[in-house]
Amino acid sequence: MRIDIMTLFPEMCERVYGESIIGRGIAAGKLEVYCHNIRDYTKDKHRRVDDSPYGGGMGMLMQAEPIYCCYQHICKEICTENPHVIYMSPKGKVFKQERAVELSHYDNIIILCGHYEGVDERIIEEIVDEEISIGDYVLTGGELGALVVVDAVGRLCEGVLADESCFTEESHFDGVLEYPQYTRPPVWHGKEVPEVLFTGHHANIAKWRRKQSLIITKERRPDMYEKLELTKQDKKILSEK
Repeated sequence: MRIDIMTLFPEMCERVYGESIIGRGIAAGKLEVYCHNIRDYTKDKHRRVDDSPYGGGMGMLMQAEPIYCCYQHICKEICTENPHVIYMSPKGKVFKQERAVELSHYDNIIILCGHYEGVDERIIEEIVDEEISIGDYVLTGGELGALVVVDAVGRLCEGVLADESCFTEESHFDGVLEYPQYTRPPVWHGKEVPEVLFTGHHANIAKWRRKQSLIITKERRPDMYEKLELTKQDKKILSEK
């Protein structure tokens, strides 16, 4: 998979996605992520990419043409005229794990990061396939949201994580929150690791973990729990002491 980010602050993005699991995935050739400075595609001698909005209002608006020129350059690099384009926007659909999984199957994704008061609506109409928000709040720019998408999607790409179970057992992947986990020492500050985890009985451990996931989801995210279709096994596990 290749992900291209169109931004006014490429260094900000590069410092983050070059680290940890995503950085290792890139180094291993399992994932490609590139940043493109929109200012490099303006024809203004002062590298200006914004102007005041028609009709008045506070702040400045990013112009359509530099963004479009940047987009065309990327299309030529990846040799396709139809990459999937995402615009990070508080007006977008809230990003969830299900969408991250879907996006991980795309070959090419371009993420547009707005700034100031956003971008000229015409560029959205011209090139954007979907608008995504990472939550019901407003950020200074789209870069932080774009990095969230890169991390959530990139780690799902084949070979980035050591094993598929690294993400299939995590919170949100199958509609529930993850069970509690423990490591050495067995007793810390008087708190003991649950005894079942020492038994080596994999079926019982799996049942305990599933029960904890269901309980935690019900307590902390009742909205998620209400959408679950509990199996007979789930109901049995929950009824056991």
